[in-house]
Parts: sequence; C-alpha cells; structure tokens
Amino acid sequence: MERVLGLDVGTKTIGVAVSDPLGITAQPVTTIRRAGLESDLADLRGLIDVYNASCLVVGYPRNMDGSIGEQARYVARFVESLRAAIALPVDLVDERLTTRVASRAMMDINVKAKRRKEIIDQQAAALILQTWLDRKAREAREAADRVRSEE
Repeated sequence: MERVLGLDVGTKTIGVAVSDPLGITAQPVTTIRRAGLESDLADLRGLIDVYNASCLVVGYPRNMDGSIGEQARYVARFVESLRAAIALPVDLVDERLTTRVASRAMMDINVKAKRRKEIIDQQAAALILQTWLDRKAREAREAADRVRSEE
C-alpha cells in the first residue's frame, strides 16, 4: 500500500500525519501554518511528493449531534479546492473529539502545555488517519471473510 496523508484542517493551521508504507499506523508529521489557499496547496503538494502519497484523508468536523455546522462547511469548501487542485482521492472521516482525545493523551504522558499547543493539530491528524486506516483494514478483513464463506 502506498502512503496516505491525514489532514486536520483548521482556519489557522493544517495538522498533517502520514501512514507507514504498509498502511497500518499513522504518525504525526508537521503543522502547516495557513498562509492562503495557494500557499496551503503548495505546502500539501510538497508533502504529497515527499511521502509519495496516493490518497488524502481529511477530518470532517460534524457537531456532536451529527449535524453539519459552520466548521464542517468550512472544511467542505477547502476539500472542494483540494480536489480541484490535486489529482488524488480525498476521503472524509468524522473527526468529532479528535483534538480533545489528542490533547488528553498528551496530558496523560506529561507533554508540557506549550509543546501540546505546537503539535496538537498533527496529533489530531494522526488520530483521523488512524481511524481511516483501521476502517480500511476492517473492511478488507470482512471482504476476505465473505470470500472464504462463499467458497
């Protein structure tokens, strides 16, 4: 499997994570400081090239009740621009609570507040990507089980 990039898109930053070459685990990579759409897309193209990414996974921030709020609409507009500018598949993943979970995990291992603030977005991107990778692995197992049961 080729590598996949996970993105946690915010108004000021984009957290970025990458899968390992086997598509099993997600690792945080960097945080892009937003500087305008063209600059953001250029930064992402550079990361796509560095990691030879074959797909992008973007966190889609639904409200807790599952409805679509302003932040989700903001991300949807960004994804439209991303799809128009970059010829790779883009999948959306429900990202409710990922930033909170990432922050709690870093607090649990005593990461200082200043450092947490610097890396929270890339940690959230790693959780988003890991969710996607786990779903893909589960779907592959279920497909293999169906094939075996049909034999």
